[in-house]
This record gives sequence, structure tokens and C-alpha cells, in this order.
Amino acid sequence: MNKIIIVSAIAAIIVMGGLGMYLSIIMPSQDASVTNNPNVKVMPLETPSKFPYQFNKEVFDSTKFSSTTILSNEPIKFKSYQEISDYVKESSKNQQQMMYIRDSVMMPVPFAANEPLPDMSTSMREGQFVLEEALEIQQRRIESGQAIPSTGFGTSLDSSSYGQNEYSATNVQVKNVDEPDYLKTDGKYVYIGTQNTISIIDAYPPESANVILRFALDVEPQNIENMFLNDDRLVLMYHGRSESQAISEFDFKPYPIYNSKTIISILDVSDKKNPKVISTYDVDGNYYNSRMIGNIVYVLSTSGVDYSNLIVPAITAEDTVLYPDVYRFPNPEPGYNFNTITAVDVSGKLINSETFMMGYSNSIFVSEDNLYITYEKNIVPVDYELMQKERFFDVIVPLLPEDTQDKIKSIQDDSTLDSREKWRQVSKVLQDTYNGMSKEEKDKLFSKIQDAIIEYDSKWQDNTRRTVIHKIALDEGNLKYIANNDVPGYPLNQFSMDEHSGFFRIATTSESFGPRETIRSNNVYVLDDSLKIVGKLEKIAPEERIYSARFMGDKLYLVTFKQVDPFFVIDLSTNTPKILGELKIPGFSNYLQPYDENHIIGIGRDTKENSWGGVEQKGIKISMFDVSDFNKPKETDTIVIGSTGTYSDAIDNHKALLLDKSKGIISIPIKTDMASIMPQNKIVHEDYNKQWYGFYVYTVNAGGFEEKGQIQHYTWQYDYGGQYMQPRSFYINDSLYTVMDGSMKINDIDSLDELNSIKIQQTGNIIPYVADLR
Repeated sequence: MNKIIIVSAIAAIIVMGGLGMYLSIIMPSQDASVTNNPNVKVMPLETPSKFPYQFNKEVFDSTKFSSTTILSNEPIKFKSYQEISDYVKESSKNQQQMMYIRDSVMMPVPFAANEPLPDMSTSMREGQFVLEEALEIQQRRIESGQAIPSTGFGTSLDSSSYGQNEYSATNVQVKNVDEPDYLKTDGKYVYIGTQNTISIIDAYPPESANVILRFALDVEPQNIENMFLNDDRLVLMYHGRSESQAISEFDFKPYPIYNSKTIISILDVSDKKNPKVISTYDVDGNYYNSRMIGNIVYVLSTSGVDYSNLIVPAITAEDTVLYPDVYRFPNPEPGYNFNTITAVDVSGKLINSETFMMGYSNSIFVSEDNLYITYEKNIVPVDYELMQKERFFDVIVPLLPEDTQDKIKSIQDDSTLDSREKWRQVSKVLQDTYNGMSKEEKDKLFSKIQDAIIEYDSKWQDNTRRTVIHKIALDEGNLKYIANNDVPGYPLNQFSMDEHSGFFRIATTSESFGPRETIRSNNVYVLDDSLKIVGKLEKIAPEERIYSARFMGDKLYLVTFKQVDPFFVIDLSTNTPKILGELKIPGFSNYLQPYDENHIIGIGRDTKENSWGGVEQKGIKISMFDVSDFNKPKETDTIVIGSTGTYSDAIDNHKALLLDKSKGIISIPIKTDMASIMPQNKIVHEDYNKQWYGFYVYTVNAGGFEEKGQIQHYTWQYDYGGQYMQPRSFYINDSLYTVMDGSMKINDIDSLDELNSIKIQQTGNIIPYVADLR
């Protein structure tokens, strides 16, 4: 028994001694600041415990967290390249400290946002200027106050006819705010991007539909996935890359520096057989997202700040290099990202561009008037240090024997001791305390401390796992920064956000992680036009997470899931959100599509509880929800397609879905095995290995769905020879067009009789490159 006690005491000494060494290393002096640059203002997080080793009167009280503060609404404009460089150097020091702390602290840390990066092996474009020359130009431009010319105009794009043709456009979230896609139509012609080529199809009338031209872009092969069509202007956005060189300190040999670019090309396609490039802009940074409002295209490109070889975002047009103004915010970030917003007119004119140093962008939401950029709030080093300090003094120390607490406080109050000596003495007090305890007493104390630490860490994560929101006004290409704030939790995607009557609404899932469990809940926040939180509803569906959300006017429809699908109706008619109704059904919806003001369609998966008490996902489920009685939502009709292996792109991409109330049609892409969709008595052995790609088409009304039939694009067993294309559906007059993996099928919208089919990549008049008018 004595040996066990001695071994336990030694283990405790080693653990607490290691903690002491760690704290003594990371704790700066009381007067230390995050930066030594007098031009950089850093807002330290306020805390009741001033550290190192200085107690206030409430140090032994219950855990206290800093109150949530609104981020600074005033972006700070850099005056010169040198100022940016100095600021980035200081940020680099913070980042190194951050990485040290993350590697040293054994605790969950916030998820790192994934920035979409192009495939460098297939996305290359030679640069048109040398970095050193560009920096000189930038320095001159910033110091002289030169700005990018600003001019613009806007008209509504929401046309639904080419002459007398009725047609469907891209399925978008916000009316009059177009979203990019690889396929666009004007009701007569269809433009499709595949790899590095654009195909122009004379699509109507369907009987004579054919590819009239296929031309290549002057880039290395890549998928052209983002286009806008505005009358006779086709706007393309794709990835590029430039290369410059640098020499490491004290080295002699140059090495390449590769810089990702977003290429914006505007084409005149009035002559379908002879399209011409009228302007091209190379914007530093990876393409992230874009929107078109009227005649203005807004493009967001992002690039991580290279702390070793700083490249400030620039725009190259012909032989001119333009540098957008660069802004930062007083709140420090452990890792910065350049977020560049560029506005171009479809006439070819560059209207405006500005760069903001923020975190790594996640989801964006765009209304007709505003752009909202969101990202996970980064925790700066001082926050991690603060957590460690508060956890020791506010959680661990109060659980120690009173005489031990008194000794520790006496040491902290001794101003003659430096921080290392203080901790050496504190560590000895702890060791003496543990040595004087029996094994049972120590185990009980350590267990109590561990439970308190878990509770503290959970609360700390709740307070720090937040989403930052930046609001930027869009006025026909002119950009005006409005405000920022942060809210607890993270949104699922763009549909978790909305703007209505001047208020911004966002639905989030909050998570905290511990050694025993993951704690989840869901929230809704209402922010006013200056992004101040004016209403909230928290702790919705504990232990579940949001699977889909859709705002419709003053209502929010929310789907969460763990074992069943709670479908919530949330009232947002006032600044106090409240749940009006709830429906629990098997399965879940990944996407919610409004049908009318009283009905909403859910697309997701059916589920079944298995014999072990878990949940097994089954086929694709389409549900019609009747919300005419907000207090009692009903699922009035359901369809289940296929089984576990069945997939639909509409689950993850709303652009893959066609729903048109006036035509009474819904078309959904399906990929599955033949055995999943055939009657049981007709299945043969090879059907289990034979794949089916196509579309399921239904008649739809407020009462539900009625199957029209299927449009098959491919069936294959061992060799799939299709050209990958994301599935899309649209109609022109009474013809239904479906596109998938290199083929276009045209069917009668009522009977689904096939009218024509086109192999997109195998036909058309091919020209190597389009002419450049510049």
C-alpha cells in the first residue's frame, strides 16, 4: 500500500511539475503586449484574472467569462505596402505562438475552416508582371491615393423568355440575385462549360437542337463551373496561377513562388459562331464565390497571407496592374486571409475592388443590397493563455484544501518574486499537499478537479466557438463596409442565413467537445441593420444538429436530426423568435425548397432504426410539408427512391433541382444500382452491379407528387465512359432538358417522350481559342 501511495505521489508531482513548466514558459510578463509595433493596435481580451500571478478579490469565485463584445465596426485602411508588411510580420509572431499553444495544450480546439483550393496541376496561368515591379507600383499607388475608377449601372436580369419562349433559369436562393453555374440558358441557346471548353447549343426548337460551336479557353485543362449569362454577355470565372521568384535569406538560388488567381473573362456571344473576349481580369486569390445583380457581377476571391513572401492582392488587366485598397480590423487574428471583392460590369468595365484581412471565409449570403461574409472566429493566443490561467485559478485552486489556497494566494501577493519563482513555490505547495494525502483522498480530489475542468472547458468552448459576420453594402458595384459581429455556433451553409425587412437572420449549431461526449444544440439569431443582436432563440433540439434550413418571409423552417427528423416552424415576425410547431418523422431533409407560402418540399434520406438501436440510412426521400397551420405542420406526401446506395446531387447542390409551380413539375437527378429501382420480381443477378444514371420526374401540386417517369442517361456495369458533368434540368416552353455527364436529353414535358439527344463533347464546330478584342 505504501508503495502505491509513493508511486501515485510521484506521478502527481510529475504531472503538476510539467504543468508548471508549461505555464512558466507560455506566461508573458504582465506588461507584455501582443505586438511591439506602435502603429498596430491590438484589443486585448478583458479578464477578471490579471496574470501572471496577480489575484483580484474574485479570483476564487465561480468561473467568469468575458462578456461577448461586438467587433470593431471600423475597418482600418493600410496606407502603404510597408505598413501591411510590418503588420503581417507581427501577425506571424502571433501565429507561431498560436501554433505552439495548440501543440502544447491538450484540449479540443475549433475546427479549421477549409479554404477551397484549385488543383495546381491543372490550373495554371502565367503571370504578366514580376512581384518586385508590382510592389513598386502598389507603393506609388497607395501613397498617391490612386483609386480604381468607379462607374456602373444596373437593370433586372429576371427575364423568363427569349422572344416568346418561356424557360427556367438557375435555381437560386434569392430572387434577382443570380448564382454561378456551369450551365446557363436564355431560352434559345444553352451555354455549357466542360473542362476548359465552352459549348454553345442551339437548343430550341428541340427537334433541330445541336451544338453549333465548341471553343477552348487559353488555360490549362480544368472544369469551367462558374458562369453568368446576361443578354449577349457571358461572364466566366475560373482558376489560374502566376509565378514569380525569390531568394531565401543567406541563400543564392532563386526558387519559384506560385500565386493562385481568379480569372474573370467577359465574352461577347452575340455572334454565336464567333464569340469574342472583350475584357479579362486576373485577380490574385482563389475563386471562392460570386453573384450577379442586374448588370454587376461580384466576385469573392481569397488567399492566405504568405508570411514569408507577402503578395498583396492585385488585379491585372492588359498591361496594367491595379491594387485594391486593403483593410484590417483592430481585432487580431492568429491567421489572416485576404478576402478580395471585385465588381465588374457585364459591359467589361472594372467598377471596384477592395481587400479585407479577415479569417478564412466559410459561407456567404447575398441579398439584392448586401453581401455577408461569415467565418469561424479564430482564437488568438491571448485567449488560449487566458483559458489556461483562469482554469487553474478559478477552477482548480478553489477545490484545493483551504490552507493550500491561502499559501498559493500568499505567494501570488509577494511582489518580490518573479513569475518563475512564484510557480516553483506554488508547485512545491501542491506537491506537499498531495504527499500529505492518502491515495483515496487524492483520487477523490483529482476526480473532482477533472469534472470541474470538463465543465469549464465546455463552457469556454460555447463562448469561443462562434461565427464572425461581416456586412458589406452593394450599390451597383460600389462597396461600402457596414458592420460586423459574431454569434455562437456555426451555420450549415448559405441557406442558414437570410435578410428580411432590414434584419439579418442566421441559424447555427453550437458544439462543445469533451472526453466523454459531444454536446450540441441549435440557435437562431436576429441582427439589425448594424448587426447588433436584437433577438435570439437558443438550445433548440439538444444533442442534434441542423441538417437543413430555409427562411421564408417571417418564418424559418428548420430540420435537425439524430434518430428522427424534427421539422420545426419558427416564427420571426418579431425580434423574439419562437417555435410555433414541430413535426417528428423518420428520415431527414438535407435541402428545403419552397413550393408556395403554405408548402415546402424536403429532399433528403429515409431512415430506419436497426436492431442495435442505431439508424440506417435508406433511399432518397422527397417530402411535401403542409405548413398552412404553423402550429401543426404535416407531412402530406412522401416518395422514397432506391435504397442505401442511391444518391442525388440535389441533396448537396440546390442547382441540381428543377421545381416549377406553373409547369407543375419537379425533376430530380438519381444515381443508383438497377436493383434498387426495379420491381423485385424482375431483378436479375447483374442488376446489383449495374448502375443507372438519370432523372426522376414528377407532377407536383400542393397535394403531393405523381410520378411521370424516368429519363435514363446511362446504364453501365464495368466501364463508365461518360464525361463527368453535374446533373441539371431546365425547360424551354413544353420541352424538358436534362444534362448529365456529357449528354443532353430533350423530352416532351408532359409525356416524357424523347425528342432529341446530344453528346455535348463529341459534336460541334471546334475552334481552339476565342479571339481577344483587347
